[in-house]
Amino acid sequence: MNFIDIIFGTVFGLIMRLCYVATDNFAWAIVLFTIVVRALMFPLSLMSQKNSIILVKIKPILDDLQARYEGEFELLRKEQKALYKKEKYSAIKSLLPLLAQIPIIMGVISVVNNPIGHLGVHNQEEINAMFFGMDMLALPDGNLIIPILAIASTILLCVMQNLFNVISREQGFIGKYGVMVFLTVFTGWFVFVVPQGVGLFWTLSNITAVLALAICNYIYNPKKYIDYENRSVRIKPTREEKAAMREKRKIEKEREKVDMQRFFSVDKEVVFYSEASGFYKYFQGFIDYIIENSDITVHYLSSDINDQVFGLEKSQFEAYFCGSHGLITTFMKMDAPVVVMTMPDLNAYHYKRSIVRKDIEYIYTDHGLGSCNLTLRTGGLNNYDTIFCQSTDYNEEIMATERAYNLPEKNLVNVGFSLLDILLKNYDNMAERSNEVPQILIAPSWQRDNILEYCLDPLMESLLKLDCDVIIRPHPEFIKRFPGKMKKISEKYDNERNRVTIQTDFSSSETVYNSDLVITDWSSIALEFSLTTKKPSLFINTPMKVMNPEWRKIEIEPMDFWLRDNIGVSLDVDKLDKANEVVEDLLNRKDDYKTTILNFMSGRLYNVGHTAKAGGEYIIDQIMLRRE
Repeated sequence: MNFIDIIFGTVFGLIMRLCYVATDNFAWAIVLFTIVVRALMFPLSLMSQKNSIILVKIKPILDDLQARYEGEFELLRKEQKALYKKEKYSAIKSLLPLLAQIPIIMGVISVVNNPIGHLGVHNQEEINAMFFGMDMLALPDGNLIIPILAIASTILLCVMQNLFNVISREQGFIGKYGVMVFLTVFTGWFVFVVPQGVGLFWTLSNITAVLALAICNYIYNPKKYIDYENRSVRIKPTREEKAAMREKRKIEKEREKVDMQRFFSVDKEVVFYSEASGFYKYFQGFIDYIIENSDITVHYLSSDINDQVFGLEKSQFEAYFCGSHGLITTFMKMDAPVVVMTMPDLNAYHYKRSIVRKDIEYIYTDHGLGSCNLTLRTGGLNNYDTIFCQSTDYNEEIMATERAYNLPEKNLVNVGFSLLDILLKNYDNMAERSNEVPQILIAPSWQRDNILEYCLDPLMESLLKLDCDVIIRPHPEFIKRFPGKMKKISEKYDNERNRVTIQTDFSSSETVYNSDLVITDWSSIALEFSLTTKKPSLFINTPMKVMNPEWRKIEIEPMDFWLRDNIGVSLDVDKLDKANEVVEDLLNRKDDYKTTILNFMSGRLYNVGHTAKAGGEYIIDQIMLRRE
């Protein structure tokens, strides 16, 4: 306590002494001291106000990041840090006024307890200065005026903050009123254990804090900086939805425990890992070929408890569920000699290569056609042993990356794109269908600034001028992560009057096959559509999907760029009022694109029609070598 007296008591004692000299009264000195301290702290309060406005302003973006990077904690922290730096937000700035209160309170207690030492008062009557008939140095002795005023001022401050503080306004019921109850109870206890002079300071400090809040709101009015009416706020789950989520997690945890015991109790020669149900189609060709041409049992690990594979009845096929959290341990304990995945960034973040078996061959097969240099994060394939290449461009990009970064050469297998073979086969088996009016499919990616978030309204305004049916087919991840945004889109556009349909069922690709034109941003679905149907696509030039900021380090133009104007037309966002005219022109000239599309497929894509065999044979050969 002597240390506190020396440090805080001396500093604030000097200020209190000046106040005492000015007022010649101990109680009024406390009043003046409170005003002076609040004035000295005001720059911190103003800085905190400005900083808090920034936080509330970017909250929709933070909500978006949390949804977009759910489960990817390291990436989420990286993106949040970059956003804070860009917007000049600092968490510590908002805490400074609160942190400054701690030494101030300690100093006031020290000064009030020892006025003779700090104020140089020698007159005992002055020490016992009366204010409202109470001794400022004594503990309460039945007179409750100061305690009542302190509690009332605390409640006043909490109410005003809940109404007008830019951060407190964003809190929920518990956040607002839970803090109020705690501070009220704390104040009631505090003012009974400290001298009444400290209680007086506490009361005045709360009142001046309300005044400081009003001034800060006048100087930095939140309404001038935050568009409260139009900002997108993440919809919070209801109590019932929270209960359903808890029950779902409980079921998943129990299922995961059973499946992982079964998974690690058997010998495995090959494991396919799927992030979600829709990923089975990228492996299906390889899996079917392996089962039909060998005695190898395929073990399929999925992080989706509702994955369609759990309903498949296949010989030599075993499926298991493992949630995203349990997957971290499962990957580290992986014991199969061959593991096939579509998930990049192996060993870069929380999903590591096995520490149990060092000779595992990790094979990467992409789930989209396009540039791996542009659409995967920097070094996204560095920790894979083998890459199933889809095209000459894909192959050349990987080799150029290895040269640019002086990386060890990977095993590149020219396999092709397995999903395309399935799409071609299904499309050829379909009965020819001619739409009475053109069917336009809007199928964007779920990246930031996709069509649905960036420019859906002007695009739809133009398209609705046409005599056509429009289907909006959001990416499954967009539906899962942004239910609030999807609700608004559905309420606005899903109606028969405008001949617009929102498709959320992805069990079939019928709408893709039967559409006359696909409109997308940077999604690979346009390639799948155009290569399958030989019809053109319309690309909207939303902000480019660039996962690798170092993509220019290799001198190969990404396929995603030059192909846009070869299998269709790309349109800038500021020209969307002409989208209806561009669509009409593409529909009238759709036969002109067949030759270009066929030439691309035969000249650049590997093993069109035979991808399953190319990849399946490679996997079988690698397992047979391990058996020898």
